[in-house]
Amino acid sequence: MSEILLMKGNEALAEAALRAGCQGYFGYPITPQSEVLEYLSQHGEERRMTVLQAESELAAINMIYGAAGAGARVMTSSSSPGISLMQEGLSYIACAELPCLLVNINRGGPGLGTIQPSQGDYFQAVKGGGHGDYKLLVLAPATVQEMADMVFEGFDLADKYRNPVMILADGALGQMMEKVSFRDYDPSKRIEHPWATTGKNGREERNIITSLHIKSEQMEKINQHLQKKYCEMQEHEVRFQEVQTEDAEYLLVAYGLCARIAHKTVQLAREKGIKAGLLRPISLFPFPTNEIHKLAKKVNSVLTVEMNAGQMYEDVRLAVNGQVPVEFYGRMGGIIPSPEEVLERLEKMVAPQSVKMKEETV
Repeated sequence: MSEILLMKGNEALAEAALRAGCQGYFGYPITPQSEVLEYLSQHGEERRMTVLQAESELAAINMIYGAAGAGARVMTSSSSPGISLMQEGLSYIACAELPCLLVNINRGGPGLGTIQPSQGDYFQAVKGGGHGDYKLLVLAPATVQEMADMVFEGFDLADKYRNPVMILADGALGQMMEKVSFRDYDPSKRIEHPWATTGKNGREERNIITSLHIKSEQMEKINQHLQKKYCEMQEHEVRFQEVQTEDAEYLLVAYGLCARIAHKTVQLAREKGIKAGLLRPISLFPFPTNEIHKLAKKVNSVLTVEMNAGQMYEDVRLAVNGQVPVEFYGRMGGIIPSPEEVLERLEKMVAPQSVKMKEETV
């Protein structure tokens, strides 16, 4: 049985990166994720990882570009404003089809905002963030254990699709301590990279990696190839969790830390006789659109719970496609909603439905 440790989310993530065979970490300190860089700086050298504090987030993401292009398994981490600075380089990486892992430990914004937890970077993560038509694979952990597990999964998905993968967490998950164990994992079995810029190696021509294609016809072909790849992700990589949805009359949709809160709300609602259920998107791209659409056929209404102004809410509305009302409850500025707050919002949704049912009965 694997050893069980008590670790901060940021430290568990960093330890998982070491065990997953990450060869290079390039980053810049920013609260609330600085422990990632600190932990790797302390343990990386002895475990054959190159760890470098870059002069800025712009430098860090371009170091990722270069090292990934050479076939190395690499990652970076930052928090909201730092991830914003990486967007140009990230667009280059996506077009060049280079596998890498990025971690965003969200803090409240916009602007420099606060160092408290938030989910305000949802749009930036799932809609691309930088310029052009590209997508990241985006995974949203809800526990410290998942913070660690998604590092292994993220690296493997990045290699499988030759695409950047982002773990989208928040300051609370990064800072909280929970029990965690690490899976047995052999990084030597990872996918080979025949496209890497490692010299000719017996080939007639060198590999060339670039995101610059002057001819429109060539750029269109590359875009079409990328879109086909994103469709494959949508077909094969959707991840989600359902909680008491079998007989649910009201569906909550929440991810990450808010999913833990909504899970408790479901329990409190059930104690009051309200048949609530939860769908937790684990992959934010690809999004569990079909699963939400199917559940919407069986419920009276849907409530999304987020630590933002209603970002995932838009994707949930698209998934529901007008079948039932979709409402939103959120807190901003680094404030975490309580299960009781969410329950109060849910009860306000239930009340009109109850009156309507009584009127129909009469």
